[in-house]
Amino acid sequence: MIFGNGVDNVELTRIQKALEHSERFVEQVLTASELEKFKSFNSTNRKTEFLAGRWAAKEAYSKAYGTGISKQLGMHDLEIQNDELGKPYFSKHPFSGEVHLSISHSSLEAVAFVVLEKNE
Repeated sequence: MIFGNGVDNVELTRIQKALEHSERFVEQVLTASELEKFKSFNSTNRKTEFLAGRWAAKEAYSKAYGTGISKQLGMHDLEIQNDELGKPYFSKHPFSGEVHLSISHSSLEAVAFVVLEKNE
């Protein structure tokens, strides 16, 4: 049974400006493991895409969960990894059921869709 779904999109230029304005922005969004992967990218464009995708995914999760990003659910309460095929998944999250995640990028924006499914 579907518990909730959420979608979020973010313009890459918005993320790029945040990166240029403050190095702390990355640390506020990404967990230590995600930050390690972020730092492994050589291209500024790839770093921006990665961060935008993680931002959108965490925002989409928070909408599906029903709280938004808040005191109850922060960016560091959520962590996204990739499986052996490259598919993103939430490796850390508070929901007890199934979590379905899709992230996509264009030259202008990143979008993420999350479905939370209760186990019955």
